[in-house]
Amino acid sequence: MRVDKFLKMAHLVKRRTVAQEMIEVGAVRIDGRACRSSAEVSEGRTLEVAYMTRVLKVKVLCVDEQLLKRPQTVACEVLEERQVRPDEKPW
Repeated sequence: MRVDKFLKMAHLVKRRTVAQEMIEVGAVRIDGRACRSSAEVSEGRTLEVAYMTRVLKVKVLCVDEQLLKRPQTVACEVLEERQVRPDEKPW
């Protein structure tokens, strides 16, 4: 599954276009590396998502689109969450 679509379906961002914009500015990394919106995400990979005031590091648990549509499915596990100042660039 594409990383922008995964971010939307895992409820890490509200809209896919927002995910694409975040990826374009470098706020999303897969296994510590910058990526494109079309990059494939698979189970077991690590994503880092930089928001305005925090950086969230998650492990991907499920990428099955049909399962992610169910409310009880857990898409990812939070490994680390750290606060950052709004004027600081997380990477």
